[in-house]
Amino acid sequence: MLPPDLPLVDHHCHSVLGGDLSAAAFARLLTESDRPPAPGTDYLDTQLGFAVRRHCAPLLDLEPHCPPEAYLERRRSLGAAEATRRLLRAAGLRTLLVDTGLVEVPGAGPLLSLPELASAASAEVHRVVRLETVAEEVAQGWVSARSYGDDCVRALTGAVQDAGTVAVKSVLAYRHGLDVEPDRPSEAAVAHAAGEWLAQLDQHGGPLRLTHPVLLRHLLWTAVDLGLPIQLHTGFGDPDLTLHRADPSLLTGFIRAVEPRGVPLVLLHGYPYHRQAAYLAAVYPHVYADVGLTLSHSGARAGAVLAEVLEVVPFGKVLFSTDAYGLPELYPVGAALFRHALAGLLDGWTADGSWSAADADRVAALIGGANARRLYALPGR
Repeated sequence: MLPPDLPLVDHHCHSVLGGDLSAAAFARLLTESDRPPAPGTDYLDTQLGFAVRRHCAPLLDLEPHCPPEAYLERRRSLGAAEATRRLLRAAGLRTLLVDTGLVEVPGAGPLLSLPELASAASAEVHRVVRLETVAEEVAQGWVSARSYGDDCVRALTGAVQDAGTVAVKSVLAYRHGLDVEPDRPSEAAVAHAAGEWLAQLDQHGGPLRLTHPVLLRHLLWTAVDLGLPIQLHTGFGDPDLTLHRADPSLLTGFIRAVEPRGVPLVLLHGYPYHRQAAYLAAVYPHVYADVGLTLSHSGARAGAVLAEVLEVVPFGKVLFSTDAYGLPELYPVGAALFRHALAGLLDGWTADGSWSAADADRVAALIGGANARRLYALPGR
């Protein structure tokens, strides 16, 4: 088994809600879908829903697998602040790298600020800047198509200079798909694309949502110039993405183009393409694979999925995360499923003589936190 005090670094996560939740809002945060459940179904009836009642009920003084109604009633009786504190601290996470591109749960309220999250979790918190969010903020001000590209460069440069920023993230998979041209666009191409996008915004209004592939590529290459690790969403997510266009192997051209620069590319989530992500991390020195979100949603099958990730990937290239968002429960569940899945695999491999106990302990420490500390240049051990 993994030592219970194994220090974990959650290298990709989001903040959580600070207020009470209705039963429907709670269940909605157990799915990647933004749609209501089909008649006669419930998002609590999923691997993740079962994992919440298994791992979180004891943290609120309930029996594991208690009925959902009892769990939600106990949560309400404790109050949001106390329940959140218990849940976050029970996860045993020393460091959180928080994507600040999301600041609220639509229809449910704002997320805790980074200082509030750090206090509730009793953890060190660092910031991950979302590229598309910064670019959309630039467009909210008065800009010209000709200057937009340079304005984004200046804004991103300033954003990553904020204290505690350790990485950037792209949601290219949602905004276009990972099948983009790999090369850096020219200044003329960026200006032309900005003209098209800004004109469309002027004509049609609506929410600022950057989807132009040329501008998205410009952001990626600006991030390369900044030199920080670049996190990239791959694999499953909400219905806003088209799944086959989130296959990380579609990034191969970009990965090759970036390789001479040596900037780390971190492939998040991956499922059901986690084997592709592991392969890319195995053959390209600047590529890393993440197991967050995938393990939480696979629940009792987390060990099987993690085993597939670990088939070919170098163990110094795998990173733990929860991708927790909205619900504080997603932190202890993600940590518990990771610990249980990895412990089960390592115990089996040492028992049959495939691995030594010393190697198993070393790899657990690498994946649990040491890899992230090295990659993101985090303090401590």
